[in-house]
Amino acid sequence: MEGVVFDLAQTSLREVNHFLHHETAPKVTILNPDGAHNIAVGLNAAIEVEIAGHAGYYAAGMNQLANVTILGNVGTGVAENMMSGRVQVKGFASVSAGASAQGGLLVIEGDASLRCGISLKGGDIVVGGNVGSFSAFMAQAGRMIVCGNAGDALGDSLYEAIIYVKGNIRSLGADAQIEPMSETDYATVEELLTKANFSHNPKEFKRVASAKKLYHWNADANQEY
Repeated sequence: MEGVVFDLAQTSLREVNHFLHHETAPKVTILNPDGAHNIAVGLNAAIEVEIAGHAGYYAAGMNQLANVTILGNVGTGVAENMMSGRVQVKGFASVSAGASAQGGLLVIEGDASLRCGISLKGGDIVVGGNVGSFSAFMAQAGRMIVCGNAGDALGDSLYEAIIYVKGNIRSLGADAQIEPMSETDYATVEELLTKANFSHNPKEFKRVASAKKLYHWNADANQEY
């Protein structure tokens, strides 16, 4: 079956998502998205989807296996709870990009807003620009690359996820700390940059990880962490 083209100016989003869930095609192109919410959510097949414009909330959420490219900006929660596959945003991403992602790769070529990678559970996120405050908040597993700067409280309440930042960090969150880069870290950064088609030097990145002081409750800390 050849590639299929849908125009959201003429076809309802419900029809498009129904096709994506029940039919097969090597590639689906979606024209005139005009910021519609919930485009290409819950995909569970190795299909290529191109969204030719800006998408609204939860684009490519709960993705499995699919390769979704968004030729514009995205609203809240792009690739939220992604399980596998790849989601690539050619523009900028609003809040909570990649929230709770358990697998797969999210690439944001522009900046990401607040709480990028919140509660990350194993996915990989590469951001070509800056990330906003509280990014990787309570991130439990996975890796995040930030090629620009990071806002306040980066990695607040971080668990086992690792963050690599090239630019400046405005402040670290509770229990996050900068650690020395190892050869394994350099190899990890190079691997993810290559997958995202970015050409930065891995030697220019810093490693942010958990100090692991919040793993157990300390009754004597008087809430001071």
